Amino acid sequence: MNKSQLQQRDREHFLHPFTDFHDLGKQGTRVITHAEGAYIIDIDGHRMLDGMSGLWCCNLGYSRNEIADAIYEQLKTLPFYNSFFQCTTVPSIELANALAEVAPGDMNNVFFTGSGSEANDTNLRLIRRYWDLQQQPDKRIIISRKNAYHGSTIGGASLGGMSGMHKQFQALDYIEHIQQPYWFGEGGEMSPEEFGVYAARCLDEKIQQLGPDKVAAFIAEPIQGAGGVIIPPQTYWPEVKKVLDQYDILLVMDEVIFGFGRTGEWFGADYYGMQPDLMTFAKAVTNGYFPLGGTMVSDRLADVIKGKGGEFTHGYTYSAHPAACMAGLATINILRSENIIENVRDNTGPYLAKRWAELADHPIVGEARSLGMVGALELVRDKGSRARFDDDCTAGGVCRDMSIKNGLVMRATGDTMIIAPPLIITNQQVDELVEKARRALDDTAEALA
Repeated sequence: MNKSQLQQRDREHFLHPFTDFHDLGKQGTRVITHAEGAYIIDIDGHRMLDGMSGLWCCNLGYSRNEIADAIYEQLKTLPFYNSFFQCTTVPSIELANALAEVAPGDMNNVFFTGSGSEANDTNLRLIRRYWDLQQQPDKRIIISRKNAYHGSTIGGASLGGMSGMHKQFQALDYIEHIQQPYWFGEGGEMSPEEFGVYAARCLDEKIQQLGPDKVAAFIAEPIQGAGGVIIPPQTYWPEVKKVLDQYDILLVMDEVIFGFGRTGEWFGADYYGMQPDLMTFAKAVTNGYFPLGGTMVSDRLADVIKGKGGEFTHGYTYSAHPAACMAGLATINILRSENIIENVRDNTGPYLAKRWAELADHPIVGEARSLGMVGALELVRDKGSRARFDDDCTAGGVCRDMSIKNGLVMRATGDTMIIAPPLIITNQQVDELVEKARRALDDTAEALA
């Protein structure tokens, strides 16, 4: 089939995620046909540097035959068996062990799922089970943050704090949301350091309002990814830790985006010196080659759940799928053997930070921020007031299209442009990324003028 035929069939049968189907039907989909290294190529032969690692997941790029071969060999040997009924498989045992080795602190236990959304639903179940076994059944409330993203299931979307999503379903009523640590958008006249403390104290205020004996856990991404790569001020996480320790409230860190090297450490929790009780992972655990997610469980929780007996009535058909686990093992092996994460920490991450910061001088950029292998640009009409181009934040969509035209995949979150390139990106490719981003900004400025 040619391009138009494929687009027609797509229009007739394929319901895409997070999509205005009417608009997509008019403009047609972009058909991606193949990829290599850090690049994707569409059906027209247009080659683009993938500044988003697929969807935050292809940290090792698209040319890792070791992962594909591991999946293939497992499919030939044991394509599937479940982990119910006292059964297991060799890959699931080995991956659980490998994850315990790289996870922070005492996170030595894994519950496998098929995605990050399922893992966050699992967290809700684990939290409830833990506090029931601790004879504290009133601890029910979960605190999250506005503009957070924790998945698209009913549980995950309830945990998330995106108002557009909440308008389309009935959210769970035991989840509360507090201020996000978004200094550029919401910090006002405060310094970043002052705002970081303020945002963390909002957690304390919410706990006191609800009652410490009613609050079970606080869930947060180390950096808010889909919300716009919101990097919290350095004062934020230390203050949050004080609050949680004071009230004996569990910490759930959602590492779906930032796990497996994105910050230059294995996990965002490592970067910020945090010790979660539960830690959600997915995406890059298999380099995007096979669906897999899960939640790492600290010994503090696991000892109670394992030791006090009784069935944990929760699970998924594809929990610990053997081929998915082989993909995870191959991915972790590459990250370790090739020192990928250390290279991000010591070389490419600092180089990206240096080059990305240069974009702050562009007339329509209000802030350029980055950490490890993520970055964001705030598009503004006026730098001094931080005013956007319009109330609907349409500049981001324009810039996204201009970026694609210039051979770079950048994502728009409102009027915030975000990147999360593969961890294998070279300094030369960082130069290419920044140069293409600047051309996209120039084209955007001209279009909006």
